Amino acid sequence: MSAVHLDHLETLYASGDDPWGFRTSAYEQAKFRATRAALGRPAYSSTLELGCGNGELARHIAPICGQYTGVDAVETALQAARRAVPGGRFVKLFLPAPLPDGPHDLIILSEILYFLDPDGIRALAAQLDRRWPGAELLCVTWLGHSGNPLQGRDALDLFRAATPRGWHRAGGGARYRIDRAEGRA
Repeated sequence: MSAVHLDHLETLYASGDDPWGFRTSAYEQAKFRATRAALGRPAYSSTLELGCGNGELARHIAPICGQYTGVDAVETALQAARRAVPGGRFVKLFLPAPLPDGPHDLIILSEILYFLDPDGIRALAAQLDRRWPGAELLCVTWLGHSGNPLQGRDALDLFRAATPRGWHRAGGGARYRIDRAEGRA
């Protein structure tokens, strides 16, 4: 259900806690600002970010959340995320897996779907719809070659097709796109 093995993810972080240069890349920081700007509301009571990495996106999102929970599979990333957002809750999980409980009204999936296989994507969508049907979902998708079996557009298309939520494009740039689905009442 995961297209990428845990040891591959751990290898990405073997030389440090910022393998994609999130802290220093003007492109990444602009994408994080665009992600926050694409949100449908000015504040949320509880946010769940899947694949939080080293917490750099969380720095932009957590200030507008009553509670922030980040999930990642790599302990090195989670340690950095805890330093980045000391008030956040961080949970080690290798997706797909049962997600942390909470009254989440925002769920962020930033450049993570292509780490799963089609069955894992469908299982994740089903879990989100079953447990948090009223939550806003925000997907940030890399449009270049992912280096994984699934590419970003394909993974996003599978995810969108696996949930009955209505989706719309909420932002992006030449190399990424942001899609948002409002929760169902």
